[in-house]
Amino acid sequence: MGGGTHAETVRLLWGPHARPSRGPRPTLDLDRVTRAGIDLADADGLAEVSMQRVAARLGVTKMALYRYIPGKAELIALMVDSALGECPATGQGRGNWRDQLAGWAAALLTRFHRHPWLLDATTGPRVMGPRELSWMERAISALDGTGLDGSERMDAAVLLVGHARTIAQHGRTAGPAQDPDARLGALLGELMEQHGERFPALTAALASAAESGTQDDAWEFGLRSILDGLTALIAERRT
Repeated sequence: MGGGTHAETVRLLWGPHARPSRGPRPTLDLDRVTRAGIDLADADGLAEVSMQRVAARLGVTKMALYRYIPGKAELIALMVDSALGECPATGQGRGNWRDQLAGWAAALLTRFHRHPWLLDATTGPRVMGPRELSWMERAISALDGTGLDGSERMDAAVLLVGHARTIAQHGRTAGPAQDPDARLGALLGELMEQHGERFPALTAALASAAESGTQDDAWEFGLRSILDGLTALIAERRT
């Protein structure tokens, strides 16, 4: 991981961080540059982040940034690690793996809602920083003593990340005043009124959901289903 094109990303994420030895006295640091990138992504999206725009936000030239960060890829890696932050303590105790994972997943979903651009920045093979890896560490350690092997515990964490990503992605809107779920739900209801005979199961399910008030329960339903599946697997291992 430390060789080739990833070497500089590893150094920036994991240290040590050498101060620039040439030129005028530094007026910036990695934290300030990273924070500026995060603020820009929060406001305008990841696609609008560039070394030029970050430099303008900090009131310096683009060349000044290159004394700290070699390019946009490394900047985004720093932004991801900083925006995610250290994984918070969750659950009611080390032995209560279900509560720990439920709290862990909810905290991750909150991060995705707070910084929607993380959904775009955390795809594909890449170098992860210490704070991002602290999330995986917390999820895997929550399953210690359950009888699941290392691969199964990692897969459980990945499954929960995928659920959080799906819900967060679904919640992204084109504007703060718009509610695409409500509009699409109303449109689907109208379509079923006109064509319900072709989709009887779907029509019945929508009617049942509307009556019970659970049509927007995808997060809790998915989380409960994943944890129930893990509960059954753990019980199987223990017998």
